Amino acid sequence: MGHLVTLGEHILNNQKRVGHSTGELSHLLSCIRLAAKVVNSEINKAGLVDEIMGQYGKTNVQGEAQQKLDVYANRKFIDAFEAYSQVCGVASEEEDSFVAFESDECMQGKYVLLIDPLDGSSNIDVNVSIGTIFSIYKRKSLRGTKANLDDFLQRGTEIVAAGYIVYGSSTMMVLSVGNGVHGFTFDPSVGVFFLSHEDIRIPKSGKIYSVNEGNYPFFSDGIKEYLKYCKEHDKETGRPLTSRYIGSLVSDFHRNMIKGGIYLYPETTLAPQGKLRLLYECKPIAFLAEQAGGKATDGENRILEIEPKALHQRTPLIVGSSDMVDKLHSFL
Repeated sequence: MGHLVTLGEHILNNQKRVGHSTGELSHLLSCIRLAAKVVNSEINKAGLVDEIMGQYGKTNVQGEAQQKLDVYANRKFIDAFEAYSQVCGVASEEEDSFVAFESDECMQGKYVLLIDPLDGSSNIDVNVSIGTIFSIYKRKSLRGTKANLDDFLQRGTEIVAAGYIVYGSSTMMVLSVGNGVHGFTFDPSVGVFFLSHEDIRIPKSGKIYSVNEGNYPFFSDGIKEYLKYCKEHDKETGRPLTSRYIGSLVSDFHRNMIKGGIYLYPETTLAPQGKLRLLYECKPIAFLAEQAGGKATDGENRILEIEPKALHQRTPLIVGSSDMVDKLHSFL
């Protein structure tokens, strides 16, 4: 076996190619790596330790019941970023507002970070894969001052780096710094993420569609017609397609990115603005999809070009293999 490239080595080897050679971004990504290890350790105890199982007893700003691990992961990531002082502030799906760090070191930080600390957390108690989603932007405010709202309300085209960690049969970090997408698998025997999936490319088409079909009565006519198309038998195009839906965005997207497929969480009559969060879920996933050769839209607009108006703004999401996204659009 040849030399295995670690996540840290990969970041250092590639940072100059994308214009981030000061080391600040490398330190920030290292911070995410370390926090992910801590969260991963707690997730792996979830079946043994009652204190981290079940609901926390409160709801987040979206009105959703928080799980105990939601709260734990949120706190661990925020504390880690503040301790590393490479970011001036964090916006989290679990916080009502953004967190602006007040130490002199943090206020000198060049970046802000947006994070969904534990995506799919309703699956924790049934031992189904969950994940963490994050994106990093350069701040708009002056260094040396506190972060403000404008630092977080940026288009996805301004993302410096984005990624996710999937806590599954193995723990894997998938990352892009604007130079393709790479996957790193965690080796618990040595506590290190090693490069395992270099230059991930989403196949142009695939055999999988992922949607919560329980919402079918509330979908638009165009979405209903597309789903009928997916289920029709057609030997020439290889239909019917296979339906696969886990209910954890990270897990569903990760599978489709590796195998080829489409994920859709469209608007419904019950949720006309969509359900997924533009800042914490859709934009980082869209960034990774495009970096891997896929597409991501809200049904009309490229996700990365949507101008955010609020921290917890929602949007429909259609993401995955480019030919499949285009085909769905032909029904809308």
